[in-house]
Amino acid sequence: MADGAKQPSEKKVSCRNWLALSGVMLGAFMAVLDIQITNSSLNDISGALGSSIDEGSWISTAYLVAEIVAIGISGIMAEIFSLKRYLVFSAVGFLIFSVLCAFSTDLSQMIFYRACQGITGGALIPLAFNVILTLLPPSKQPIGLALFSLTATFGPSIGPTIGGWLTDNYGWEWIFFINIVPGLLMIGIIWFCLDEDPMDLSLLRGLDYFGIITMAIGLGSFEYVLEEGERKDWFGNVIITRFAWIAGIFITLFLIRELTAKNPFLKLAVLRHRNFTLASLVMTCLGLGLYGTVYLVPLYLTQVQHYSALEIGETLMWVGIPQLFIIPFIPKLMQLIDPRLLAGFGLLLFGTSCLMDSYMDIDFAMDQFRVSNIVRALGQPLVMVPLLSMATAGLPKNEAGSASALFNMTRNLGGSVGIALLSTLVTRREQFHSVRIGETVTALTPVVIARINSLDSMLLGKGLDPTTAHNTALTILNGEVQTQSFIMAYSESFLVVGVIMIGSCGALLFLPKPAKTHGAPSAA
Repeated sequence: MADGAKQPSEKKVSCRNWLALSGVMLGAFMAVLDIQITNSSLNDISGALGSSIDEGSWISTAYLVAEIVAIGISGIMAEIFSLKRYLVFSAVGFLIFSVLCAFSTDLSQMIFYRACQGITGGALIPLAFNVILTLLPPSKQPIGLALFSLTATFGPSIGPTIGGWLTDNYGWEWIFFINIVPGLLMIGIIWFCLDEDPMDLSLLRGLDYFGIITMAIGLGSFEYVLEEGERKDWFGNVIITRFAWIAGIFITLFLIRELTAKNPFLKLAVLRHRNFTLASLVMTCLGLGLYGTVYLVPLYLTQVQHYSALEIGETLMWVGIPQLFIIPFIPKLMQLIDPRLLAGFGLLLFGTSCLMDSYMDIDFAMDQFRVSNIVRALGQPLVMVPLLSMATAGLPKNEAGSASALFNMTRNLGGSVGIALLSTLVTRREQFHSVRIGETVTALTPVVIARINSLDSMLLGKGLDPTTAHNTALTILNGEVQTQSFIMAYSESFLVVGVIMIGSCGALLFLPKPAKTHGAPSAA
């Protein structure tokens, strides 16, 4: 009886549908990849455009701010213009603006094109999630979710590796040119393999423009505060304070509007599903850990170990490559093991990898990171795929667009909050440790005197006069103090991420036990 009841809802997935799914996944992977691909090459890009590192940080910020807005409106845009048309439009725009980024001659051009790239590329991420929920039957969705997980976790991990390698070997422009071939392939696959849906332009008349505007201003301002807060001394800066007020006011107006409007563009009612809400909470923590660690490792290797872009990429690739061998087995594991246990074990592995990085010293570099990165790579897929499956269990298809937008927004917001938190933590704790170490490193301390005398002798042997040698010795000693302060600050930052990841396991306890339908989890 059960089989007979389920049979009508299960449809055969054709080869054409699988091709269409691969096309949208390629688009999502490219969009996620481009979030992080510039991170290891910002020095080169900023120098080429004649800007400082602080100004160059807007190359990443512009993309993130635009992307979060694009994710929010993706669902309603797909309803109006049809999923296929909006996907093709976004893919073409992403490709065009990628090329224009490569031809930028100054920072203002680059920021504008990166924002446009974020708007068009941002839509590709939730729409890929939307395709999984609407194109695949429940029994096949774990396979699609595994592919989506590959884009969501593998992309940020491998982005700095690809960016560093391209920058060192061919120039930073190829960070953007690399999108051309897969972009054309993606457009072709989507155009010929994805079914055509009718447009519904009548929705434009009753579109929730007020909700869209308040969301764009509110989330855009919030992203600006998170990205620029540390560089501008947070609320000690009048601009940050104003944007924080704007974010608070407009996000509040957006929430009120979407909860009370007759036809909201983003159906927040999807949060009534306990599994979706709790999974989104865990996804926020995962976004913090995912983007936070990819932020911390390159920064540490640059400031403390003075690694090149390529060396940073070679270190981070160990977070990405092992995932390629693990993700294909996740759907099968979900048939045998409770997804909550899989996700919990994945979070524990992720947290443990961060705790392994919380005991760093001056010799902690590529080889030491390789072990913790592999442990992290084992954990990420075990969290992402079961979490996606539990979040979507029991969701009606008419809420797929809003669900995919909200779920991806939580990951990005978690990442932005995480980077802002960790950036502030590193700065403040480095200052704290520098002061504390400085209290013990004085001219009266025997160990310090011995170290200065040793440096003086070495520098005198290189031909420096006594005054210059002594001043240089003091500079070297000061640099050593600062280096140790940074090491301690980064260690504590990894500790914080580890505690958050392990602590997020608590939310899994409140998720309902998934039932199994044709070997795939579904609503309990």
